Amino acid sequence: MDSLFFNEEHKMIQKMVRDFAEDEILPIAKKLDKNGNFPKEIVKKMGKLGLMGINVPAKYGGSGLDMVAYVTAIIELAKADASVAITMAAHTSLGTIPLLLFGNERLKKKYLPKIASGEMLSSLGLTELNAGSDSESIETRATKVGEKYLVNGGKIFITNAGKASVLSFTSRVVEDGNDKGIGVFIVPTDIKGLRIGEKEKKMGWRASDTRKIYFDNMKVDSENILCFPKNGIDEFFRGLTPGRISIGALSVGTATAAYEKAIVYSKDRVAFNKPINHFQSNSFKLAEMATKIEASKLLVYHAAWLKDQGKNFLKEAAMAKLYASEAAMKITREAIQIHGGYGYVHEYDVERFFRDAKILEIVEGTSEMQRLTIFREIIKELTI
Repeated sequence: MDSLFFNEEHKMIQKMVRDFAEDEILPIAKKLDKNGNFPKEIVKKMGKLGLMGINVPAKYGGSGLDMVAYVTAIIELAKADASVAITMAAHTSLGTIPLLLFGNERLKKKYLPKIASGEMLSSLGLTELNAGSDSESIETRATKVGEKYLVNGGKIFITNAGKASVLSFTSRVVEDGNDKGIGVFIVPTDIKGLRIGEKEKKMGWRASDTRKIYFDNMKVDSENILCFPKNGIDEFFRGLTPGRISIGALSVGTATAAYEKAIVYSKDRVAFNKPINHFQSNSFKLAEMATKIEASKLLVYHAAWLKDQGKNFLKEAAMAKLYASEAAMKITREAIQIHGGYGYVHEYDVERFFRDAKILEIVEGTSEMQRLTIFREIIKELTI
């Protein structure tokens, strides 16, 4: 894998993040999951390491690294704790990308240095009660009144919402009574009219901060529009495609952690006078788990590499997200099976990985939506 996609800088990133995860995150991972505490101090330390601005250009105080480096960091973080990994991923691939792609120089200079340092956490509001994958059903409205927009509506399942200092969100734009289409705005989270709900109680990713948000006559300046409807919302959503690669990387990290636990346990656990990994039923499980992880890594890194090369990677990102997330679900389930009864208790970690894995098949587009995207891209290729 290293020889295919890595240069020396990538190897350095991998070692740095791996050491950080093992020293700073692993010792408290169980506690974070049990208590659902947001990893505030960990985020600060990641900011100092340059991870919170990994994709932000150096001129704004970021690390300016490529997608391969980013994927590598997410995998290493997820091997220790998926909640920490998704906190960084949502901040960088969702919260920051709209500003990077569509923000003017004033907004970039205002927010990006603090985002890159970790001083500010960012988030993105997309999903609504009746608008998930169907973005055309967005009901949040920004009605132009003079030089401002009056925003009403709400969003659900917003990662980092309760801890973020800056929020980007999608909304219908209404001018002179006419629906102009979907636009994208950016606001500080202390703006009047923005109400942030209670933290959601989730099956997994328990230390990650996920909430509903509500807009109640929130006044937003026209200059805070990132993407106008006339620019085409499709361009905006295409800009978020790296988020699928992020979830693929999270899947690889989560699956790898479960697999490594299963390897160790199957070697140490003895039954009928031999380690249980000597039984074909378990050895075949482990062989299939290892194969799925390698296949997932290749898909994820290939998609990341295509992005870095400036090539079309929509299909490959969907493939990586689809395969890696479903593989993670199967691998974490089998890790529990290999552990037997111990796999069902908190002490052995694999039940945490299993709980963290399920959401991977849902966020950033469900498995069903990924299959639809892949099929559409295949049809396009056939007609060229």
